[in-house]
Amino acid sequence: MAASSARVDLDGNTINPFTICMIGAGGFIGSHLCEKLLTETPHTVLAVDVYNDKIKHLLEGPDSLPWAGRIQFHRLNIKNDSRLEGLIKCSDLTVNLAAICTPADYNTRPLDTIYSNFIDALPVVKYCSENNKRLIHFSTCEVYGKTIGSYLPQDSPLRQDPAYYILKEDTSPCIFGPIEKQRWSYACAKQLIERLIYAEGAENGLEFTIVRPFNWIGPRMDFIPGIDGPSEGVPRVLACFSNNLLRREPLKLVDGGESQRTFVYIKDAIEAVLLMIENPARANGHIFNVGNPNNEVTVRQLAEMMTKVYSKVSGEDSIETPTVDVSSKEFYGEGYDDSDKRIPDMTIINKQLGWDPKTSLWDLLESTLTYQHRTYAEAVKQSVAKAVAS
Repeated sequence: MAASSARVDLDGNTINPFTICMIGAGGFIGSHLCEKLLTETPHTVLAVDVYNDKIKHLLEGPDSLPWAGRIQFHRLNIKNDSRLEGLIKCSDLTVNLAAICTPADYNTRPLDTIYSNFIDALPVVKYCSENNKRLIHFSTCEVYGKTIGSYLPQDSPLRQDPAYYILKEDTSPCIFGPIEKQRWSYACAKQLIERLIYAEGAENGLEFTIVRPFNWIGPRMDFIPGIDGPSEGVPRVLACFSNNLLRREPLKLVDGGESQRTFVYIKDAIEAVLLMIENPARANGHIFNVGNPNNEVTVRQLAEMMTKVYSKVSGEDSIETPTVDVSSKEFYGEGYDDSDKRIPDMTIINKQLGWDPKTSLWDLLESTLTYQHRTYAEAVKQSVAKAVAS
């Protein structure tokens, strides 16, 4: 659909153009959401971030582009910038994507993790509430913590009962490990800001929607250390595996790779977010799981599939030892803990917004690894050229 075409919501009402303040617009999710909004809707984006590398193609195009004049980049850190309230005031909706969300940081930088995901998010909630502005806040599937099933005996048949591991927004408990397991600092901070937002809605009438992403995957995701992100750090599992494949290193399976995860394609997930943005009557006051339970695998199965997909997209044979087992202590450091399964229940989002993900795990991995293989090859080529020139 062209941006100039009349748009209607799920109830048949005309959608008028509005202005969106997007905090964290320069990241993986933000870049895809900006693209979607600019190419398919008439809305205006005030893009807020400290970096804009992933959205440069949207900011630097000629005036003849259909979205010319509908995106402004504001380089600021939401921690301590007085301009933030002004940007929220002149917007109709704020989307907050800002967070520290790399697992290794939960152990090694717990204070930064808590400040980033709770303290730094407080002004955003406050400004939206005080100025009667709608808020879409991005949380995480990690707020669920461990499943009830993980506390049952290994041989208990109840471990196979979906009631003990399927995660539901309105009924599943949030179960975290002990305080000394600092890996839960992220989940705890994210849960607390959710509770604050919910309380603002109940007491002060804040119009809000909370998004709980379940492993969104696609081009421009996470980072490859030293290529499109910090030279140090441990990104999420899929980016870790991508990094190993690109460098022809064994994929590291933490504690045997027995944890189970689901993965959803970024373009499918962004469709869900656009439905939330343009259907406030159906989305306000709700928490939504956004994932794909059909793409469930163990981490070990993911490693095996990624190895096959990468061989296809790169034309390279797999290395002789494709995987190696490591302990969580060795990989993440002291104080690491993990959840056994993260399988989302999709009832609420399907009922409210009619959204269902479509892309298979193989297809989303092929799209992602094709992009990363090309990006890595270009980076290596530039590095060699620089070395020769010097």
